[in-house]
Amino acid sequence: MSYDNFLTTDRRETSTFPIMQRSGIALFRPMAQLSLGTLQGIGRRVLFLRDLWLAFKEPRTYLPHVIPQMRAIGVDSVPLAVMVAGFIGGVIALQVRYQLFPGVPLSIVGLSVRQMVVLEVGPLLTGLVLAGRVGARMTAEIGTMRVTEQIDALETLAYDPVAYLIVPRIIAGVLMLPVLVIIADIVGVISGLFASITVTDIPLSAFVEGMRLSFDPFQVTYSLIKATMFGAAITSLCAYEGYVTTAGAEGVGQSTARAVVISSMAILVLDALTALVLAPYLQG
Repeated sequence: MSYDNFLTTDRRETSTFPIMQRSGIALFRPMAQLSLGTLQGIGRRVLFLRDLWLAFKEPRTYLPHVIPQMRAIGVDSVPLAVMVAGFIGGVIALQVRYQLFPGVPLSIVGLSVRQMVVLEVGPLLTGLVLAGRVGARMTAEIGTMRVTEQIDALETLAYDPVAYLIVPRIIAGVLMLPVLVIIADIVGVISGLFASITVTDIPLSAFVEGMRLSFDPFQVTYSLIKATMFGAAITSLCAYEGYVTTAGAEGVGQSTARAVVISSMAILVLDALTALVLAPYLQG
């Protein structure tokens, strides 16, 4: 069978093949389609990275749009990040206090709140929340521009759409997510302090003593490393999903949902890898 004939028969329905061939075709065709789809996805992302690298060489195109994106991604997300960190910090303090065994020093509550908020909860929850808020918005915006042919219009006007639309968002995400994480860490620790001294029997001096116990400045650096990676992952993955959107309004919705799921999974994977590599250096 020639290659052309193979391509032609490969597109036929499985039921049209001879009975003896159907079982093998039914088994291997889904595997081949899955493999082909995976390779195509990898290829598209490699080409997108190439275009992204070339787009960074056009600062006159993307620099004017960085500040507005920093406001949209960072400043507008401050209330949500503060609200999430505030509740989480208070809940951690209450849970730790009421789970303590008799004889355990109360200062352990301050230590636990600081460690959990700064090392894990602050950057992780901020990243996941922004994946839903910022990532979904970003994907919907770029996806709508794609299906309404506005991106094609940019190319017609000799603008690089990657430099115009995607690079400013990635820069803004990398710069602003660490700022949001710093705010979330501060609010979370203060919330834990407030909950401890007002709702429980922990004195202020004991909580502060626990906060200062075994502190290492690298713990803050660790939190900011995570935040930077999360910002890059959210913006790049969500922008890509919006950039390759197809099939009209339905495609925009599918791309938005897929972008939130993928970026959230990427955040969890990066969080685990960061802990695996850098956790041994966190001992104060």
